[in-house]
Amino acid sequence: MQGNLNEIDIRSILQLIELGQRTGQLFVEAHNYYKCPKLGVDETDRHNDCGDRHCWFVFFLNGQIIYAANGDTSLSRLNDYLRHHQIKVQLDERELDRLRTLNPPEYAYLWMLLEQNIINPTQARSIIHSLVHETLFDLLNLQQGNFIFEVGSALTPQLTALEIAPVLTEMIKQVQIWKLLYPHIQSPDQIPIIADIVNLRSSLPAVTVNKLQHWADGKTSLRQLARYLNRDFVALAKAIHPYIQQGWVQLLTNKSEKTPDLEENRKQFILCIDDAIAICTTVESILRSQGYEAIALSNPLEALSLIFTLKPDLILCDITMPDLNGYEICAMLRQSQAFRFVPIVMLTAKEGFLDRVKATMVGATDYLTKPFGNNELVILVEKYLTPFCNKSNKRDTPLVDSVKDRVKILSQN
Repeated sequence: MQGNLNEIDIRSILQLIELGQRTGQLFVEAHNYYKCPKLGVDETDRHNDCGDRHCWFVFFLNGQIIYAANGDTSLSRLNDYLRHHQIKVQLDERELDRLRTLNPPEYAYLWMLLEQNIINPTQARSIIHSLVHETLFDLLNLQQGNFIFEVGSALTPQLTALEIAPVLTEMIKQVQIWKLLYPHIQSPDQIPIIADIVNLRSSLPAVTVNKLQHWADGKTSLRQLARYLNRDFVALAKAIHPYIQQGWVQLLTNKSEKTPDLEENRKQFILCIDDAIAICTTVESILRSQGYEAIALSNPLEALSLIFTLKPDLILCDITMPDLNGYEICAMLRQSQAFRFVPIVMLTAKEGFLDRVKATMVGATDYLTKPFGNNELVILVEKYLTPFCNKSNKRDTPLVDSVKDRVKILSQN
């Protein structure tokens, strides 16, 4: 059985396989940029490489599903599920190469872990069920593509088998819910990142906000997050959807999107938060003249809402400001893993001993009394950062322009 998904959908294909109590492999391909491994020892060359297509395959025994996977040979999907069980396995290149020659490698990897007693059968069954659900979710969302079902011997050994009808009913419900989240959430591979910490903190319990800050790190996709937490992906997406609608959480298409042209260059990016516009202008001027990239914001609430996106490498923060003072900002940032070790220098017109003690108690790295001179500011910053102009790989285009553009865009949103 083979054909085009424009002629028959995945749901109907699975129902036919179940009705006929078939044993074999279903192979599906659609346009995407992934490699697909060999499906089995008897497969022809046409299945060995999907080129620029994304591939999935589902294995059946007497009309029941025993395993399903995508075409990723990196084993990262299985490692994500192992992370939930607090199991970390280090494979050397020789072991990885050997697994990639097996069919399919992910399934062989799972059985290797079972044989070595690294995981138990209950954990393995749970992981297989999750892999099947994840694969069927992707397949049921396909609008076009090609498929081939080939009758053949069953994948061995078998650990579990899932009846198609109940799994299919559950996954169809998930797809229907998923479509309601569009266009705010468009792909399981989108990456959440905090965009407005102030509103999150005012609307959610501190425990929830801390969890969001921990996971929405600009590196972990929604799909990976669901694996790590062993949560149903659609339920997770539905839970985070209201915050995305509000603009408090943003979704990135890929990891490089969060900081265009900033990934390496941001190592020398300094953010100044001070409600005095004259101080902001002075700090920007001094630091840029010394080869640093700097931007100053006079609204502390705006600064806090942007800081998790901009990710500065050093923060200069005034203590006395309306709405949100420097102590509060510093304390909030220190609760985030992303800013636990970022230097935070407090700026104040006060010279009192108690102010210094309080700054230290909330996690400030250092203290600078206003008014300060050019050299005083530069010496203090150089204590924690190296000016970019002293490096051999100097940038041709100033970072500050792209940062300003970024601030404008985020503020408008």
